[in-house]
Amino acid sequence: MKIAVSGKGGVGKSTIAAAICLHLAAQGQEVLALDADPDANLASALGMPQHTQDKIIPISRQIDLIEERTGAKVDEYGKVFKLNPEVSDVAGKFGVPVSDHISLLVLGAIQNGGGGCACPESTFIRSLVTDLVLYKNQSLVMDMEAGVEHLGRATAGGVDIMIVVLEPGKRAVDCATLVIRMARDIGIQRLLFVGNKISGSEDEQYLRRALPDAGFVAFIPYSQRLRAADRDGVCAAGCIDGELREPFERIYRALDQMQGGSNA
Repeated sequence: MKIAVSGKGGVGKSTIAAAICLHLAAQGQEVLALDADPDANLASALGMPQHTQDKIIPISRQIDLIEERTGAKVDEYGKVFKLNPEVSDVAGKFGVPVSDHISLLVLGAIQNGGGGCACPESTFIRSLVTDLVLYKNQSLVMDMEAGVEHLGRATAGGVDIMIVVLEPGKRAVDCATLVIRMARDIGIQRLLFVGNKISGSEDEQYLRRALPDAGFVAFIPYSQRLRAADRDGVCAAGCIDGELREPFERIYRALDQMQGGSNA
């Protein structure tokens, strides 16, 4: 199963992506956790120790690798470079083990050009994401930036579902509306909506009114424990109990049903 988790920064994408990784791993699936958000937090949400995180070099900063595979020097524009670089071995070589069934790959931010710049780094990362989505058999959970920047039309057909995470606020709704439009434009049809940091029925109703066609699968209550886990770099799964358990179980059931349907 290939899952993309998107939404505005700070809405809890990394927490939800990490929880899904751990759920799939508990079922015995081999999971690649892909941190595609420039503000990389997925390692922390998975509970990776800080000393291990500090050793991770994002793919966008693997300059020698990018130059070797694309045939062009980074930062030297106007050069001809390969549009389909070899990337099939990248996850195996640069994925960092998190547990017996989970490995983590951090893309990092492109430092030069625009968000979709026609540069060796951007081309290499786009090719890598396409390879992971379309050609790898393991489960893939992508913690995305606020959009679908790393996905293209060729890749969209391999994404089983995009989870759009919102908190009760206009900026989060505006971002979700943009994500919905962008996802539809490239052909992603299956969207699952999750409301997070919900303080009461008014927050839930606000999101339902803002996106009346969304059909939210779950509303996750605001949790001081999850906030503290995010602050302290503690694995999110250890905080999913009590009133948090049922909304996360709803997310897992929706994914399990979809996976069962796709395997039928």
